[in-house]
Amino acid sequence: MSGNRMIVWLLPLLLLMGCATAQERAEQRVRMKKAVAEAVASRHLHIDVSTMSTLRYGAKTLTSNYFLELRGDTLRSDLPYWGQAYQAPVGGPSIGLNFEAPILRYSESRPKANKTLLELDVKTQEDVYHYLIEVYDTGESYIRIRSLNRDPISFDGTLATSD
Repeated sequence: MSGNRMIVWLLPLLLLMGCATAQERAEQRVRMKKAVAEAVASRHLHIDVSTMSTLRYGAKTLTSNYFLELRGDTLRSDLPYWGQAYQAPVGGPSIGLNFEAPILRYSESRPKANKTLLELDVKTQEDVYHYLIEVYDTGESYIRIRSLNRDPISFDGTLATSD
């Protein structure tokens, strides 16, 4: 009989704990959505990359700290590259997509209620790159990169927030 009484007392307590957790998750989603909106509006994004997908070699999980950073009118790219280069870069080959360059063209749209689409072009000594960056309200991000002299490549990552 005392076991049944304990269950009667614990069940409402567990339900209340579950409600508090659901409320905390909802508050976290609202905070993340606000942080994403602020980062996009200020054009200050830092995306930590976790996986890459290549045209010829499939998908790979990344173990190092790769990132893509947008700071106003400048793009800082610290990303690996696996793929075919069609032309040797001027000044010798570089490793990956590692550069900091001014943005030549920038556009921003909101094709869905939970997704912001950023398109930008940059030019380095090696190549001209077109970045297509999808940033979701959850902080998840998807980056696709095309260039004149290399196979396309894409990355999955998460928007870094101070939260």
